[in-house]
Amino acid sequence: MVVPTYNEAENVAWITGRILAAVPTAHVLVVDDDSPDGTGEIADALAAADERIHVLHRAGKEGLGRAYIAGFGWGLERGYEVLGEIDADGSHAPEALPRLIAALENPDDPADLVIGSRWVPGGSVVNWPLRRELLSRGGNLYVRLLLGIGIRDATAGYRLFRRSTLERIDLATVLSTGYVFQADMAFRALQAGLRVVEVPIEFVERMRGASKMTPQVASESLKLITRWGLAERRQQLRRASGRREAGAKQTPVAVR
Repeated sequence: MVVPTYNEAENVAWITGRILAAVPTAHVLVVDDDSPDGTGEIADALAAADERIHVLHRAGKEGLGRAYIAGFGWGLERGYEVLGEIDADGSHAPEALPRLIAALENPDDPADLVIGSRWVPGGSVVNWPLRRELLSRGGNLYVRLLLGIGIRDATAGYRLFRRSTLERIDLATVLSTGYVFQADMAFRALQAGLRVVEVPIEFVERMRGASKMTPQVASESLKLITRWGLAERRQQLRRASGRREAGAKQTPVAVR
């Protein structure tokens, strides 16, 4: 499980312990963006005490998407077959991880990407003001309409990817950062013809430390999604137009 951190000194030991208690065979990679509060040093101490914990130090704060890309690259290089995302603040309950794994490995209908979803039946949020819930629900509805996808919680950050899924997506071409990254990755998986499954989870607002999500961040994310989504729609139209033109050129003409 890839755990991005920036100033999570209060939470890093707590969340890694919960992940390993929920799935003892898991490994945890803490990707720390040079946190000034000492998160990286705490993670190093945890790694020294438990071989299932690893740390990737980055030079500075470069955004959520870049942290995950770095973590996925680290895991792919070392041969991991399943790579996941989880927040460091406990908003994603590690105790739900076995249910995400079960969906990924379902023998009757295995998934390529599993999303822990707040907005499917059975999902919920705890300690969120109505304004923030409406913002998230509305933002996800906007993403669905803009991109023409059926995922209810495209911005969710609790996920499991198969190795083959990340290889099909081609991480080198993913340039999005911040919270747009989540919608981008889900959309790319669908474009590649992969199976995406949403599993209901309970999302709990952090109780310790400062949230990285602010109204300004949310507003900027929606602006970026709009820009990116409209560009993608234009590309889709150009591709469709190109196929129609190619088909018209290949249509046989009867000669009398």
